[in-house]
Amino acid sequence: MTSRPQTPINVPPPRTWDARLARRLVTPLVNTWVTPNHLTTLRLLIGLAGALCLAHGDFAWTNAGALLIVLSNFVDHTDGELARIGGKSSRIGHFYDLACDAIVTIMLFIGMGVGAGTAAGATHVGGLKVMPGVLGAVAGVAIALIFFLRMRIEEMAGKAGTKQAAVGGFETEDVLYLLPIVTLTSVVLPFVVVASIGAPLFAAWVVVDYWRVSRRAARPAVAVGSASENSQMWASE
Repeated sequence: MTSRPQTPINVPPPRTWDARLARRLVTPLVNTWVTPNHLTTLRLLIGLAGALCLAHGDFAWTNAGALLIVLSNFVDHTDGELARIGGKSSRIGHFYDLACDAIVTIMLFIGMGVGAGTAAGATHVGGLKVMPGVLGAVAGVAIALIFFLRMRIEEMAGKAGTKQAAVGGFETEDVLYLLPIVTLTSVVLPFVVVASIGAPLFAAWVVVDYWRVSRRAARPAVAVGSASENSQMWASE
């Protein structure tokens, strides 16, 4: 007995250009053995390869790494689109995707920092002499914290609570598509320095946002608890 071919689920079109292209590319994969987790793993491997190339420090290797990061960023949209139109979404797959996003982003900045350090040595930030690899690690850890808190916010407030700003069909994360410009113009070190300052500041803002969402989510529980106590008091009287 053969199973009936699965028809792609009719879901609203993505709001970004890369996600729309990704959906077109993965639609033929709906009835195949390919799963969203396969695409997530592919994204992870491409991203790690890009980070290793960036860590090499040579001009050619650095630009090759930037192109791999761009490809990895695009492939990151394919797993979600296949999950949506193929009805293959899962909680484990979602967490796996978030973990791979965090790993690739962390390794990206560490790779850029190590590569910049190989070419330029230590740099000065606020009067302190710091190795670029350390700056990349600082940016990477801050971004890891951002990914974790966004995941927690999504659990409490739904996807709307972590929706990124979109303008002209591009989201905030699409800034990674500009990475080849950074490597081609040889401004990797300034980029890492700015990221090591900006990422922790943005992480601090996400911490505040997480605190607000946590308080908002706790209010209904407190209200329900108070109502239950009042009903028990009236019942006892």
